[in-house]
Amino acid sequence: MIAAGLLHDMAALQPNERSQLGYKRAAKAVIALPLTVGDLVAAGTLRDVPYIGPSSARIIMELVETGASSTVDAAVAASRNAGKVALLRQLRTGFLSQMAMEQARALPRDPAVVSKGDFRGDFQMHSTWSDGGERIEAMADGCLALGHTCMGITDHSYGLPIARGISTEDARRQHREIDHLNKRFAGEFRIFKGIEANILTDGELDLQPEERSVFEYVVASPHSQLRRDHDQTSRMLRAVAAPGVAILGHPQGRMYNSRAGVRADWPRVFATAAKRGVAVEIDGNWHRQDVPHGLARQALEAGCVFALDSDAHSIGELRFTDYSIAHARIAGIPAERVINCWSNERLEEWMAERRR
Repeated sequence: MIAAGLLHDMAALQPNERSQLGYKRAAKAVIALPLTVGDLVAAGTLRDVPYIGPSSARIIMELVETGASSTVDAAVAASRNAGKVALLRQLRTGFLSQMAMEQARALPRDPAVVSKGDFRGDFQMHSTWSDGGERIEAMADGCLALGHTCMGITDHSYGLPIARGISTEDARRQHREIDHLNKRFAGEFRIFKGIEANILTDGELDLQPEERSVFEYVVASPHSQLRRDHDQTSRMLRAVAAPGVAILGHPQGRMYNSRAGVRADWPRVFATAAKRGVAVEIDGNWHRQDVPHGLARQALEAGCVFALDSDAHSIGELRFTDYSIAHARIAGIPAERVINCWSNERLEEWMAERRR
């Protein structure tokens, strides 16, 4: 991740998008490596990795050999964009690479700590009913292929037009489709009817309480005011306390190398979530990883339950739950506190209690 960060530093210093692209591609390739850059340098195979050209390889080799890159340091010092680089560096903390994720999932832990073997289903994903790329049936088949026994579909609500949010009438039609699929799976697999509601700037949701009641559960997520540096604690507290909310989705709304997300008094937000039985999500989408393990540990100490979700918009993204599980294992979260590990009966009871 340090190597990838240095490559992103160089990208930020380039004069045009074309020259930026080479460094960004190299950074993405490094993040997805199944082994360390040190291993590649030692084996002399670093240049065999797609998109790692001579300039990127030199920066990585300097890092491996000296712990820093004189090339990047000199470029930053000579640039007028040193301040921009410093800001971007703050937007890369708490993210796991592919290899770090795999190492975290393999960490020796107390057997009570959540593991992939405990995981039954994913409770945030999107279909062609909103901005997803696959039909619900295809997403269900993808979950089955991963060994899951349940899932929740959470297309965007109508208040987020950019994500083609579904109307109330669309939701009723979607639910008929889900009923049909649940009959087809006949107890082998269960699809829960969810919705991802948008948290407005004042903390209200874009769905009225009576509209929320038609769903088995509601994920409330922030999608605006994510680049502001003012405190938004009141907004998040109001959302967590909204009737019907079951999951606080990607609470920060952060994005790797792009935005820090919502700034709030998270211990206060987590305390309210714990009191109301609202699950705090660890969104495994690689660019989000939200909340990361440090904040997740604070939520654990506050008494919260958790949702470890992929936020998938395609079948291939369903594997993002591996990142959620990795962060949860680093934080030491017990499977007992993870809704993705609960039985269907316990989930139904918990969801009904949130609606009440």
